Order: sequence, then C-alpha cells, then structure tokens
Amino acid sequence: MGFKPRVVFGDFQTPPALAGAVVAAVARLGVAPRSVVEPSCGRGSILAAARQRFAGAALIGLDINNAHLRACRHAVGAAATLHHKDFFDTDWDALLAPLAEPLLVVGNPPWVTTAALAAAAGDNAPARDATGLSGIEAVTGRANFDISEWMLRQLAERIYARDATLAMVCKTAVARKLLAHLWQHNSAPRDARMFRIDAAAAFGAAVDACVLVCRFGRGAGAHSCVVYPSLDATVTQSELAYRDGELIADAGCYERTRHLLGKSARWRSGIKHDCSKVVELRSDGAGLRNGLGEVVDLEPDYLFPMLKSAELARGAAPRRLMLVTQRHTSEPTDVIAGRAPKTWRYLQRHRARFAARASTIYRNRAPFAVFGVGDYAFTPWKVAVSGFYEPPTFRVIGPAGGRPVVFDDTCYVLPCSDRAQAERRARALNSPLAAEFFRAYVFADNKRPITARLLSRLNVDALG
Repeated sequence: MGFKPRVVFGDFQTPPALAGAVVAAVARLGVAPRSVVEPSCGRGSILAAARQRFAGAALIGLDINNAHLRACRHAVGAAATLHHKDFFDTDWDALLAPLAEPLLVVGNPPWVTTAALAAAAGDNAPARDATGLSGIEAVTGRANFDISEWMLRQLAERIYARDATLAMVCKTAVARKLLAHLWQHNSAPRDARMFRIDAAAAFGAAVDACVLVCRFGRGAGAHSCVVYPSLDATVTQSELAYRDGELIADAGCYERTRHLLGKSARWRSGIKHDCSKVVELRSDGAGLRNGLGEVVDLEPDYLFPMLKSAELARGAAPRRLMLVTQRHTSEPTDVIAGRAPKTWRYLQRHRARFAARASTIYRNRAPFAVFGVGDYAFTPWKVAVSGFYEPPTFRVIGPAGGRPVVFDDTCYVLPCSDRAQAERRARALNSPLAAEFFRAYVFADNKRPITARLLSRLNVDALG
C-alpha cells in the first residue's frame, strides 16, 4: 500500500503485542463480553487477541479494505463474522441492536484528519456538516477534525444506554474530545479510564496516544476519567474531569486552585501579520535585511524590537525588528506615506504579498493592516509568555533601545503600568501555586497549550 492510501484511510495497523495488551487491560477491568465488534478491523490483530481472551464471544469485524479482511480471516479463522463495509455507509443501529450483551466495541480507528484527507484528495469521511462546526469555527480551523472523533461519537451514541464497553486506540486529543462530548450531552460513561501508549514505538507516529476505555450501562455516569501511564500500570497518573462546563486536565490541581478563578487582568496576543518575510527584519553589516534577503532602508517610526515565541521562552534579548503598520486596527495605513515615505515605498513594493494573505481577518481592512494591535502593544513594560511551551515561564519585558518590545501572535502579553508592577506580577505568575493552577487546565499535547483564554481565567491578584 502506497503513501496516499495510507493517508486516505488513516491506516496504522495495530501490532499484535499492543493488541494483546489492549484486550488484557480491558479484561482486567472485569469486562467479559458476549459480543465483540471491531468497526475497522484491518488485518485482525485485535480480533485475534479478543478470540483468545474472550472464549465463546461472538466476533464481528468490518473493514473497507478487502486485502485486510483476507488477512483478518487468516488471523481469526472461522470464529468471526467479517463484513466488507465502509464505516460511513454502515447502518450501525441495525448491526449493533441484535448483539448479545455485554457488548465490547474495540479497535483502532483511522488516524487521519479532514485536512490531511483533503490534501490527499480522499473522500473516506463523514459529511462536513456532521461535525456541527460552521462560521468562525471553520474560519479559525476548528472544522479540521480527526475522522476517528466522529466515528467514536457515532459508536458511543449507539451503546451508551446498553451494557457495553467502548475500548479504542486513538490520539489522546481525540479521547479527550470524545469524553467532553459525552459529558456535555448527558451520556457520560459510568466508568472511564485512559491508558497512555507509546505511539512512536507502536506506529512510528510522533503523537500523544492512548487506549480509552468507557464502560456504559445503568447507573449514574461519572464525570471523570482516571489516567494511567501505561497499559499495564496499576497506579494512576492523574484524573481528567468535567467541572463547571470545562474539561480539566488534572482534577486534583483544579480542586486545590479553584479559588484563583476570576478575571483580574486582560491578556492580549502578540501582533498577527502573516507576512514575516517583509515585516520581520534583522540588522547585519549592510543594514536591515528582510526575510527575502533584501537590504532595506526604512525610517525608525514604524520599527519596533520584537521577540518570537521561542526567543521569549528561552529568555533571549530582541535580535530583530518588526515593521508595525498600525497603532490600532482601525487606523488607516496611507498616513505612512507622509510620515515615513521610504517605509511606504517599501510596503508598496511588496503590496502583492500582503494582498495574498489568506486569513479573512484582513478582508475589508486597510492595505498592509495587521491584527492584535492597540495601546497595549506599545506599553513599555509587560509580562509575556509563549503559547507553545509548558509549563509556562512568564518574563518581564521592558523597552529595548528606548522602544517598546512587540511580539509575534504566538505570544501573550499582560501590559503593566511600570517595571515594579511587571516584576510583581511575574513573580506571582511563576509561583508554585500558579503552576498548579495551570496544570489543572493545560494539555501538553495541544498545539498551543497556553492561550489568552486560559491566562485570563487566573486572578493574578489572588496569588498574593
């Protein structure tokens, strides 16, 4: 199978050793199914492990790939009922309804996102509107979702009222989203457990992954999920939870720091421009040089020392400048022509690059407009933090060369009235108590673990 089919179908076959460990972990929880269903059974390693562990259980496997089904038949023999079916065309109500309970739905659904699928020109996915995302969510990228998330929702919604267990190998982010969906929609499992696995060793995939086991049935649902460091671990690592309408990374940290909730200051993101080769400049022996390798001569009026996310995280001094075309988002940019003619000519020379920016935030805005600017961006003293690194490190940033420092849009800043306030706030934000607060909410595998929304939830003044 070539690259494109693997991308289109998210085809990462479960190694036999992992398949055995998954089934063993499920059995240790007391699950003893009479029916076992694997919705994308592939070459049959999980069904084969289930046949050995759960003698007498009816085995049902489905897959879209005929070659995989032939291998699966070889692995499980005549013990299983196999169907050549596409998950998205299967009548799951009709298939699951007659199966004897306890029911186990187990497997390793495709590891592919709709963005990767589109890039590969594949159509092995649900209809786009099935996610319920539209408008600004689509614009900002939230409509790019993991196919497996949608698949697991469909399965969970059909078995949550039955004596049934869902046990799936998946990305940890997908597991969290599924739990949040179940908790939000009154279909909470009565028991949920997450076992971390080494996806690099199992699949050669650099992603945080787990086995999520949700046990459904009669009784009150639990709004928490204990997390184990491995499939064979008996001591828990942490506990996910759903509290006050929020997905919590560590329930213990949340309970100990919930008194810190409350807005006391407004965090702002750095400046978004989407034209780094033009507006980010470095000084060398010849003068200022842009990302295109051009040496440029500009007035200092619109140039500010800047820090990018990685530089801020390691505590580096500013080594580049940002050309900031506006002081606030509604300011016209044609005033630059009179105030800084060399800068205006430079912008005009690269007008096509600005016009080609894809983000809709620049639509119907002034030419060369940026986003994330206001008086706060130009305050001399700030506390700043990178959105990419956790645990977060908060740094006091003052002027450089007599000019306020600005940041790229992967950083967050808290404007301060003076140096003393900045230092006081940074000490509080770097305290052990604040670190525990952030551990309650931060998921390290998120693309951007630290966000303005999270930062603004912390009452800095309550840290003392």
